[in-house]
Order: sequence, then C-alpha cells, then structure tokens
Amino acid sequence: MPAHRCRHALALAFLAAMIVTPALAAAAPLHYPVAQRDSIVNNYFGDKVPAPYQWMENLNAPGLKKWVGEENALTHAYLAKVPTRPWIEQRLTQLWNYAKESVPVQAGKYLFFSRNTGLQNQSPVYVQDGASGKPRELIDPNTLSPNGDIALLDWQPSEDGHYLAYGLSQGGSDWQTLHVMDVATGKTLGDDVQWVKFSGIAWAHDGKGFFYSRYPAPPQGEAISDRVVNQALYYHRLGTPQADDVLVYKRPDLPEWIVGGAVSHDGKYLFISLVNGTANRNELFVKEIGAGAAPGLDAPIKPLFTRNDAVYQPIGTIGDTVYLQTTLGAPRGRIVAFNIAHPAPADWRVVVPQTAAVIQSASLADGRVLVNKLKDVKSEVELYASDGKHLATLPLPTLGSVGGISSHADSRQVYYAFTSFLYPTTIFNYDVSDGKTRTVFKPDVPFDPSHYETVQVFYHSKDGTRVPMFLTYRKGLQRNGMNPTLLYAYGGFNISITPSFSPTLPAWLELGGIYAVANIRGGGEYGEAWHKAGMLGNKQNVFDDFAWAAKWLVKNRYTEVRRLGIQGYSNGGLLVGASITENPRLFGAAYAGAGVMDMLRYQKFSGGALWAPEYGTSDVKKDFAWLIKYSPVENVRKGSCYPPTLITTADHDDRVVPSHSYKFAAALQHDQSCANPILLRVETDTSHNYMPTDKRIRQSADILAFMANNLGVSAAPKGNPDAPGGK
Repeated sequence: MPAHRCRHALALAFLAAMIVTPALAAAAPLHYPVAQRDSIVNNYFGDKVPAPYQWMENLNAPGLKKWVGEENALTHAYLAKVPTRPWIEQRLTQLWNYAKESVPVQAGKYLFFSRNTGLQNQSPVYVQDGASGKPRELIDPNTLSPNGDIALLDWQPSEDGHYLAYGLSQGGSDWQTLHVMDVATGKTLGDDVQWVKFSGIAWAHDGKGFFYSRYPAPPQGEAISDRVVNQALYYHRLGTPQADDVLVYKRPDLPEWIVGGAVSHDGKYLFISLVNGTANRNELFVKEIGAGAAPGLDAPIKPLFTRNDAVYQPIGTIGDTVYLQTTLGAPRGRIVAFNIAHPAPADWRVVVPQTAAVIQSASLADGRVLVNKLKDVKSEVELYASDGKHLATLPLPTLGSVGGISSHADSRQVYYAFTSFLYPTTIFNYDVSDGKTRTVFKPDVPFDPSHYETVQVFYHSKDGTRVPMFLTYRKGLQRNGMNPTLLYAYGGFNISITPSFSPTLPAWLELGGIYAVANIRGGGEYGEAWHKAGMLGNKQNVFDDFAWAAKWLVKNRYTEVRRLGIQGYSNGGLLVGASITENPRLFGAAYAGAGVMDMLRYQKFSGGALWAPEYGTSDVKKDFAWLIKYSPVENVRKGSCYPPTLITTADHDDRVVPSHSYKFAAALQHDQSCANPILLRVETDTSHNYMPTDKRIRQSADILAFMANNLGVSAAPKGNPDAPGGK
C-alpha cells in the first residue's frame, strides 16, 4: 500500500469490523458496461502514470456515447428497485412546489426580480415601478425551449432601468449569448453578443451600451472542452453589430487571467479587475469615462494596485473618494477609503477595520457603508457612516446566512435574502435612514420546521485544528449510533458554506436522517488564512478535516460507519473522490457530483487552467508531487472495497468537463472488489450550475434514494406529521 494511504490504516482498523454492506448492494455484484482500457502512459518528471481512460476526453467519441448510455441504463434500473424512491420523488415534488423570489435589483425607479411559482423549470424575470408597483413579466425562459435546454443565466438592467441585458445559454453551458430588451415595450432588440463567458454586464451611465468580457470563438464542435484563453474586455453600443464592439482592455501576456469591468454608480469611472484565474487576489485599474452623454472610451487606463498581493474590490464612490474592500494587511478583510488620485495604501483612511469576523461583501447605501460579515460561519450585517462610525446592526431572524444584498449609493432602501437550514429563503427590505425592516417576500413551504433543530458543534482535526460543523436533526434525537447521516463539505476556493435551505433537506429529515455540514479548511469561513491552509500543498488538510468530521460523528454516537454517507459537488466532488480512495472503510455511501477527479489533466480543458492558483498543476514538478498523492482517478486501487458510490455529471458541463466523472466511474467499477454498487448518472442538456426544475427533482430523488437505500433506510415514513396529510 502506498505510504500516503498507510497513514490512516491503524486509525481505521477499529472501524473495519463495523462495516456492514447494505442488503440491496449485497444481493449480487452489478455487471458494469465494459469501458475500453488503453495502454497510454504519461511521463511526469520521470514518474510514469498509466492513463487507461484518457480516450474519454474526446467527448464526441461514438464509443464513449454508447458507454454512457449503458451506464445510465444500469443506474436507472438499479434506482427503480429502491423501495423509498417513489415516496422521495413525490415528497420532493411537494416540497419544491412553493413560490420563490430573488432579491430585487434597483434601477432608476424600477425593481427587477425573478419569481418561480414553484415547479416552473426556470424563473421568469419581472419588473415593477417602485416597491408598491404591480409586477410585469419581462422574460419567461420557459417559453424558449420545450424541455428547458435553453437557459437564462444572467440579466442586468441599465442604470435607469430602460433596458435589460440578459444572457442565454444552450444547456446551461458557461458560454452565453447576450441580448437586450426594451423594458417599456418588452421587445428584444437586434443586439446579439456571442462567446461571453465568466463575465459581468456593466452598463455605461447613459444606458446606451455596456461593458462585457469575452473569449475568442472555440473550434467548431469543441465548445464544451476547448481550453479558454485570452479573455478581453469590450464595450458594446446598442444597435451596432458585435464586430464593431470596442476593445477596452486585454492582456495577451497573461492569457489565462480573467478580465472584468465595473462602472461606478455615477458613471464616471470604469474599474478594471485582472485576476489570475480563481486566485483570491487581483490587480485593479481605472479608466475615467465621465458621466456625460457617452462614455469616454479613449481615456487612458491608470493602474491603481498592480502587485497581485491582495483583494482590491471597489464597493462604490462618493465624488472622487473610492471605498474599497481589501485583504491587504487584513486577511479577514477591511474597508478603506482613498482619493482616486492618491491610491497608495499610505494614503488610505480605514473605515471598517479588520475584526474577528470575516467580511463577505460590502456596498454603499445612501452614502453609508453596509458590511456583511461572517462570525463563526453565521452572518452579521452592520451599517457604518462614511467616516467609519458604527450606526446599526441589522436584525436577523435566527442563526443563518444573508446574501444577495442589493443597495444603491443614492438610495436608502436595501434588499437582502436570509436563509438557514430550517428557514426557507425570505426577502427583506431595510431602510438605512430609520432602521426599519419589513418582509418583502416570505415563502410558504409545505414543511413544519418546529419538529427539528440546528446546532453548531466544533471538533478537532488530525493536526488539532478546531473545525466548526452544523448538525440538523429531529428534536429529541437519540444518540444511539443508528441514525442515517449525510455529511457535506466543500473545502476550497475561499468559498464559505453557510446555513441555507434546500427542499431536499426536509425529505431527508422526515426519513429520520441527520444532515451535517463541516466547514473544513480551504473555504473562507475564517478568512484567507483558513483558505491557504487547504490549498496547493496543504490540500491534504481538507481531506483530513472531512475524515475527522466523520470520525467525530461516529465517536459521539450520532451515527455509525455503515449509516454515514458523504456528499459533495464540484470541488466538493473532488473531496468525496479523494475521501473514498484514501479511506474506503470510513463511509457507508458516497455521492460525488461533477467532481474534479483527474488532478493531473484538469488544466487542459475548458476553464480548468483558471484553477491553477488553487491546486497547482502537474506541469510543475513540486505541484505534481502533491497532486499524484490525492488525485482520485490515479488513486483507485485494485482489490479495494469502495463504499456504494453514485457519481453524477452533465453533458454540457464546460466548467468541470464530464470526462472527469467518466474516468473515475470506469476506474472504480474496474477495480471494485466487493458488491457495493458504483453508479454513473449523466444528465442531458444541463450543465455545472444549471438544471431545469423537473430534471433537478428527478436527479435529487435519485441521489437521496441511493443514499437512503445504502444507509439503512428501508421504508418511507408512515403518518409523518411533516408530510401533507400526515398525522
């Protein structure tokens, strides 16, 4: 056994005797579709690494499509036999069927927001005249395609609210085509802006054009997997062809960096951000485009901060004073102000100093500074005067998360969303002048949360680091080791996993389950130091934190190994893949969604190279040395008994291309030594972050049914007081 896998053996030996394979999985080994194995061997600095499934990187290969079809057939046949699945899908459909609204965006006298009646595949966009106006539907994306394969991914009104730019995508791919609507008439104009990806939409103050970022068009038929390079910032004037768009900024010397633009609320300044992929730091430039009838595109671009040593995020301007959120000298964040002609840190005025809480976001509201902080993974929102005087702390309903804050430098009205594990997303309005809060939208979910509770606990990881974890379960829970438990985490990219509601959670709770969320290193829960402790050569800390969360749950008798399931998505899918290859006997079941499974080749496809600051790449010798130790595809071992595992991906996923999941599923199926099922589920006309509601419910039912079936849940609840008609 390789050394990097030996270190857990003694710690896990006492758990081995507790492994009990679920009855359905033990019935007989599954007969998996045969996946071709090539003799390809890649040489990394003298280390020869077999790559038998490298052919799966050709997503258009006829043999691959045949294999995927057979895998889907096997998976659906297995899930059709799960006794709880019909109840789960029915219950999820009930739980999803409630109205949902987004946080309103203020533009001129108008408010723009999206609303879903419950089971609509996508959420239409509405506009209304002020807080008391009558909503009028602007875009119903459900009419664009019969099966929801054309996705509405983004929209942004002009500063005065007269126009709405919006992005459509085939299958929810990150590639978007931007269109423009006249809000008064509801008519779509002739503007058609293509090959937009990883871009915002920043309107010029005159409302006659906007700034956006795009890449060169990919080769025909290779849009999903083709590596993206050379993004550039452009300006599009309404009524003109894209060929006439003005190039504003590009950096051919930094082909894998992201270029973005943002316009100050008064239209005077265009701030240009330059980011090394997903790095949590950036360079910042400014162009004074003026607030006149048209933006001054010929104005020079001036550097503000070019050392690439921290986050420099403008949150607004008042006259020539820029208010900036930064991590320079403050890894948990602070707010500073400076005159735009004198940006040097020595000339900064500190408005909100760094504290123990982490600044998540900040914005201006009627000349005041609104700061959304995270303290022990719970939101706190505070209001400050422009001179830094603390004015108020916004009242929040319970332990939870604030997000989507929508404010305007010239408006006293602030809109925001609040959610928690047992608190469905609710929209609030806060008036910064009088401190009054009112509820704008409150959902009516067919679920009674009063039977359940959420607690926060802390445990110690392998190296002694104290890690927070949320647990949600039925009140009066018996800690007898018999509770089916789902453990979720992410652990990367400075992303904080905060309390939030999902319609799948009540269904799992009603099945008698515990839901655990571990806030492991790699995220942003405690600032940049917490992030750095789980990136690059420190990535093993992420997997250790997750494993020790599992051990804590078992040791404290919330559950037992055979009833403990793990799940993660994207970078969290990598977490699950690495966890089951490092500790196959520690978990009773696993779900990995769209995971980054081949860490030696991820950078060669789509936007994968953008993640290099987080992971490192196999092109660098020292990076290869740590990547080879945990890359899931390369660490599957013949003769291991892996837990029952469900892997999902999407055919239009151009964020984490589906070949990652294909390779991992094929490797696990080939090397599995016991009857535990290894299943692959591939959805069509969906992507990394997009799935229409009907498909999402079916996939969620499949995932929950698979986990329940393999964690000892053999029957649906009877007479459940939380279910409609229950007693």
